[in-house]
Amino acid sequence: MALHDLLALGAAACWAVGSVMSVMPSRHLGAFAFTRWRMAMVALMLWAVVAVQGSWHSFDGHAWGIMAVSGLIGIFIGDTALFSAINRLGPRRAGVLFATHAAFSAVLGFVLLDERMSLQALVGGLLTLAGVMLAILLGRHKGETHAWEADRGHVGLGVALALLAALCQAVGSLIAKPVMAQQVDPIMASAVRVTVATVAHAVLLLAGFQAARASQPPTLRVLAQTGLNGFIAMGIGMTLVLLALEKGDVGMVAILSSVSPILVLPLLWLQLKRAPAPGAWLGAVLTVVGTALILWR
Repeated sequence: MALHDLLALGAAACWAVGSVMSVMPSRHLGAFAFTRWRMAMVALMLWAVVAVQGSWHSFDGHAWGIMAVSGLIGIFIGDTALFSAINRLGPRRAGVLFATHAAFSAVLGFVLLDERMSLQALVGGLLTLAGVMLAILLGRHKGETHAWEADRGHVGLGVALALLAALCQAVGSLIAKPVMAQQVDPIMASAVRVTVATVAHAVLLLAGFQAARASQPPTLRVLAQTGLNGFIAMGIGMTLVLLALEKGDVGMVAILSSVSPILVLPLLWLQLKRAPAPGAWLGAVLTVVGTALILWR
C-alpha cells in the first residue's frame, strides 16, 4: 500500500463531503457565483499558508505557467461545469457522470505519459469504476421526491456539463503531473491554480457576463458554508491530489479519487433519512473489492 494511494483516497473523502455541502449554497448563488466566492476564499487561505512557509522561493517561472494552465482548465472550467451540472441533476447523477474522469485520466496517461498498469491494478480499476457507476445509477429509491433528486433545467445540458467537468479534471491533472513529479510545494501549486481560476471568474463578472452574477444575494450563512466547502474540498482535497501526483500515475490517482460518489452514499443517507437502494450496496461492494486490489497490488 503506497502513500500516494492513501492520499488519493483522502482527496475522495474531501470531495464527497464537499459535493454534499455544495448543493444548497450553489443553488442559492448560482454555479458561477458560488465557484467564484469559493475560489477567492480558498486562495486567501492557501496564500496565507504560503506566506508563512515562504515556499514561493522554490517555484520557478515554468511551474507558474504550467500550474496556471492546469488551474484554468481543471478548476475554472471544470469546477464551474461540475456545479452547473449538480444544480441541474443533483449530486447523485452528476457524480456518476463526473466519475468518468478516472477513465479519461487513465487513457490520457497511457497515451501521453506512457503509464502502464499491472493486470491486478487494471482489474481493480475496472471494478472500482464499475462499482462507483453502479452504486449511483441504482442508488435512488423509486418515488424519491427530495429536492436533491429533482431536475432543474435541461437534463441533456446537465449531462454534457458533467462530462465536460470530468474531461477538464483529467486534463488539469495531466498538465500538473510533470511539475508535481519534481516535488514542488503542493500548497504553493494549489494556490497558483486557484488564484488563476479566481481571476478568470472575476474577469467574467467585470465583463458583464450575465451568468456570472449571483442568483440571490449572499448571506452570512451561505458564505460560511461556501468557505467551509472550499477549505475541505479544494484547500485539503486538491492539495492531497497534487501530493499523490508526485509519485502516483495520473490514471491510478484518478481511479482512487473517483470513489468519492461511494462515500457520498452514507452522507446522503444521513441527509435523506433513508438507506441507499440495494443497487447502491452492490456497487459499494464492487468498489471496495476493486480498491483493495489496487492498494495491495
